[in-house]
Amino acid sequence: MNITGNTIFIPGATSGIGLALALRLHDSGNTVIVGGRRTGLLQQIRADHPGVHTVTIDTADAASIRTAAERVIADHPTLNVLVTMAGIMRVEDWTTPDGFVTTAEETVTTNLLGPIRLIGAFIEHLLAQRDATIMTVSSGLAFAPLRVTPTYNATKAAIHMLSESIRLQLADTSVRVVELEPPSVRTALMPGQEQSDFAMPLVDFVDEVMTLLETKPDATEIQVENVKFLRYGEARGDYDHVVATINRLDPH
Repeated sequence: MNITGNTIFIPGATSGIGLALALRLHDSGNTVIVGGRRTGLLQQIRADHPGVHTVTIDTADAASIRTAAERVIADHPTLNVLVTMAGIMRVEDWTTPDGFVTTAEETVTTNLLGPIRLIGAFIEHLLAQRDATIMTVSSGLAFAPLRVTPTYNATKAAIHMLSESIRLQLADTSVRVVELEPPSVRTALMPGQEQSDFAMPLVDFVDEVMTLLETKPDATEIQVENVKFLRYGEARGDYDHVVATINRLDPH
């Protein structure tokens, strides 16, 4: 992925990693469209960051995705990068159905069906571009589980394998598939995460991601150093240690 000169849509980017990445990409010479449900936040983003475009989208709603895609493509016909950023993370108790069924369904809808529907809404447009990229967003927890978030872990593992699979299908097209694999980052994704000593500072994470995008334009997985502890536990042979460590250190 080239670091500049793109038209990029990032749904689920009104806060956290999504917004921070959107602003850095905008500053690097890209046209950026931020998507989100909360119109107040979208208005604030436009006011605070002239030149950043916004669109209302609920990535848990198929009709909203279709409507937003039509608008983005109509308003920005040069769109060539889709970042499927939206995601939710919920603590679950799998010892009782009341402790997980509802949250699991919501998590699958947002974290897995959301990206699938987004790609479905944009794939034909992206295939018509000379050079295009789909950036999926998995997690270090796709490779080592956090005990309290089973469905989140599972959806991120699914996103990893989805990314691997569609990369093969799109290999002979103009569309590249890049997987961003964040570690724990100091955002409001989970209560207490913004103050966690275990989590990576947001600014440091985005700085490293931008450097990787610039210096490794052909990378298929964007991995900051902090995520490699999780990503390669099985390959190193210390998977059990990795799982024990993250579940001991996590404040939840």
